[in-house]
Amino acid sequence: MVNRKKIVIIEDEPDILEVLSYNLKREGYVVLTTLDGDAGLSLVQKEKPDLVLLDLMLPGRDGIEICSSIKNDNDLINTLVIMVTAKGEESDVVLGLGVGADDYVSKPFSPRELVARVKAVLRRGKLLELKPEKEKIEYGDLLIDTQKHKVLVKRTEIKLTATEFRILHFLASHSGRVFSREQLLNKALGDATIVVDRNIDVHIRGIRKKLAIQPPLIETIRGVGYRFKE
Repeated sequence: MVNRKKIVIIEDEPDILEVLSYNLKREGYVVLTTLDGDAGLSLVQKEKPDLVLLDLMLPGRDGIEICSSIKNDNDLINTLVIMVTAKGEESDVVLGLGVGADDYVSKPFSPRELVARVKAVLRRGKLLELKPEKEKIEYGDLLIDTQKHKVLVKRTEIKLTATEFRILHFLASHSGRVFSREQLLNKALGDATIVVDRNIDVHIRGIRKKLAIQPPLIETIRGVGYRFKE
């Protein structure tokens, strides 16, 4: 059975690009490739793929700028992004996740690991498209409208990434209940066990900063996880 999911790879090292393309095509994905950042963003905007494999360091626009452009484009709201970094430094990971990347992988990596991550992120993305149980949640100045996929604070729209929106909605739907990082990964984001726990911390910080509500509605329960105020 042919996998019809479309993947765009933006990678400036031809050897790595070839390996990635070969292994993903072997899994049945439709794969499009480019070696340049500017051309890559244009390709994504034209093809509207299901997922983008995005190198951090690129000629032209870099990976951070491209990821930010994708995540702020309403036409690409369902496009998932996996950042590929040669440095493997936590600061790069935090920066990538902060602009909306759905996962990351550090070079060097095995083709098997890469394919596994692609499959996990795509499964998670499918869950994000499912209609949530509650269409609207109101808490003080906060309104979460899942039907319109909007978050408002004092009637002003707050731009969240798809992952941030899903985490906020999940926690707000279960206010007062504490969830560990692992539970948030599995329950809020789906089958993503290969995603490291600290990703959740980055997303929570991003939500708090964007909402700018004091004290924060998402509380940290030290040594356990997070909960939305009851």
